[in-house]
Amino acid sequence: MRPEQSTRRSKFKKMEEALLPIAIEQRLKQKGDLYKRSERVSLLWIFTDKLLIWIGQDPSISVEAGKYSIWLISSLFPYAILQSLNCYFQTQSLILPMLWSSVVSLCLNLPLSWALIFKFKLGTSGVAMAIGLSYSLNVILLVLYLKSSLTCQKTRPFFSKDVFIIMPQFFQFAIPSAGMVCLRWWAVELITLTCGLLPNPQLGTSVLSICCATLQSLNFPF
Repeated sequence: MRPEQSTRRSKFKKMEEALLPIAIEQRLKQKGDLYKRSERVSLLWIFTDKLLIWIGQDPSISVEAGKYSIWLISSLFPYAILQSLNCYFQTQSLILPMLWSSVVSLCLNLPLSWALIFKFKLGTSGVAMAIGLSYSLNVILLVLYLKSSLTCQKTRPFFSKDVFIIMPQFFQFAIPSAGMVCLRWWAVELITLTCGLLPNPQLGTSVLSICCATLQSLNFPF
């Protein structure tokens, strides 16, 4: 569980879900462009360390969180594109391309994370770099499949003015959906931030992060 991620990713995730009913009808013509409007919020990540220190968090943890957040900004762009591609492939019932691209990205992420963290001594910054590179590889693989596969020949998305015409319809789904997931994720984040105010914040936040990550992984089968 990395609290500094979810401000942006919770919105991306629920906007992706909001796109599904529209995409089924509209074939998802460049809906990914709509994600770009919310990228400006990522500028807040630059000041993560200062914000955490300002609310009373442990300075050492805040500095590491700040480094991680800054390097994680670059992963938002491939992540946003990936969510749009996922919507497109889901509406076409093309599950295997997403599966294999994710498997390849995972196989790259493991050695890449080890190299950046331990070999090059980049620490938390290396973790963020590995995440961004893995998302980028996932996007590249899906785009290559989209461009080369005959299955997608008749449904390949192209730029259209419909992107702007259906924007009100998109936000009718996206805003309530993003609000619901943000409230749920922020509740967990508030607990994590509260642990940072305890006498031993390193131990408290570490234990809580492990517990939250474990609970989150239990949702996969359901």
